[in-house]
Order: sequence, then C-alpha cells, then structure tokens
Amino acid sequence: MDGIARIGFIGMGNMGVPMAANLARGGYAVTAHDIAAGRAESFASAHNARATASLAALGQGSDLVITMLPSGREVRQALLEADGGALARNLTPGAYVIDMSSADPVGTRRLGAELAAHKIELVDAPVSGGVPRAKDGTLAIMIGGNTEAVRAVKPVLAKMGSKLFEVGGLGCGHAMKALNNFLAGTSFAAASEALRVGRTFGLDPAVMIDVINVSTGRSFPTDLVIKQHVLSGTFATGFALGLLAKDVRIAADLASQIGTDAPIGRMICDLWAQARDSIGPEQDHSRAAEYWDRK
Repeated sequence: MDGIARIGFIGMGNMGVPMAANLARGGYAVTAHDIAAGRAESFASAHNARATASLAALGQGSDLVITMLPSGREVRQALLEADGGALARNLTPGAYVIDMSSADPVGTRRLGAELAAHKIELVDAPVSGGVPRAKDGTLAIMIGGNTEAVRAVKPVLAKMGSKLFEVGGLGCGHAMKALNNFLAGTSFAAASEALRVGRTFGLDPAVMIDVINVSTGRSFPTDLVIKQHVLSGTFATGFALGLLAKDVRIAADLASQIGTDAPIGRMICDLWAQARDSIGPEQDHSRAAEYWDRK
C-alpha cells in the first residue's frame, strides 16, 4: 500500500471510532484497543477489523500505532508504562506512532526522544473538526515531526482528513492545536461577555449576533455557536467543556514553559477552569456562557 499496512488504533471514543473506521474503509488492516475492551470489540465487529486487549499483541501486529486519548498522560501510559512498556517493546524497530490526541507539546518532545531509544518514530497530528468531520474524513490535521516520518505517514492521515498542515518539528502539531483552541476559547468568552453587557443595556442578543456576523467582531463562535447553541438553549456542539479547558491550559502552560508572557492566556485559562469546576467537565463547552451569565 505505502509501506504501512497494519494499523493499531488506541482510543475508541467518539472521535476514535469514526477515524479508525475511515482507515478500515481505506484498506488498512486495523486492530482496535481501548481500556474498555467492549468498545474495541464493538468497533471490530462493525468494521471488519480486529480487537485486542493486549498491548504486546497490538505492537507485534502493527506497522503504525495511532493514539486518540484524553491527554498526553494517557498516551505515555499506553506506549511506555502499561504492562511494563509492552507496546513499545513489541513494536518492530522502524515502526511509527502518531499521537492524534491533544497533548502538551513539550511532553511530546520528551516522549519522542524516549520512543527514539526503541527506534520508533513519533509524529504528532492533532485534529480539528469534531465528530461530523471525523465521520466523513474531512478533519483538519496539524502535523508535527521530522520530514521523512511525516512523508511516510501522510497517506494514512489523508484517509482521516482533507486538510493536512505540516506545521513544523515534533510537538508543533500539538502546539498549533492548543493555540487554535485558545483563540476559539477567547472568542467565545469575549462574545459571551459582549452579549451579557448588551442584554443588560437593552440590546437583543439575537440581533447583536446578526450585526456582529456582518461586522468586524465576527468569529467562529458568533457564526456557528452562539445563536445555534447558546441562545437556542440546545448547548449541543459536541465539544466538552473539560476538553476546551484542557486545550486552553496547554496553550497557557506552553507560553510559561518557553518564557513568553501571555496575560490573556492566563486570564482565559482561569475563566474556562472556573466554568469547568463549577458545572462539570462533561458539559458541552457552550454552557460556559450560561455559567458566566449567572456569576
């Protein structure tokens, strides 16, 4: 196919299932793994794939392993720590790992160095687009890694995304994802505050959004989130509050780690953390506007 035929996929959640399904439909031999074994087995039966509860077996049967997990901590656990590091020890030297989770960029670079000791090449390739675009294979994918490794895995990524961006060396994909979501989180928080002030003064929030969306204040949240999910009361974007708070935190931490002052990042990080802690990380992120209105 392209030197990579067998793919192990770790993380059969809301995003992982449709992404892995596109790989199976694309002709790859996919083996699924999840900490909840039933998820992997359900995926395998539905998509003509295999499932395994053994990380050693996953390593032995894969040319490439993809992780789609909650954070870099779980990625490290799966690759290097679980079962005595069985996955990394059983991957063939020269194999690839693509981490498609949202993770700390600095931690990604450390992980890459540790995997290199096993002669395993790490690429970070987080995504944007949510479940709908995961299903139809049109995700935007931000790719970090060395040039040769990225070239080798791009045909695999092309089965899951239609917009593939090579953004730099290892860790740059995760940095790009976090900074993008920092901007999204900032725009949503600012739009929510503007509506709250306007409503208090006597403006109609729905009319405000119509004006903003043909004016200079327009953003992704005003265009596709505020009226559809906040003003309607549906709160169903499909993106969890805890995940956005995590990504904003990654962006703020990155600035601190590299010695760059980011006061807006710190403020926005605190706003989202307060909302998460008050209403719960499992809530739709758009419910943060409701929480801020009540404060």
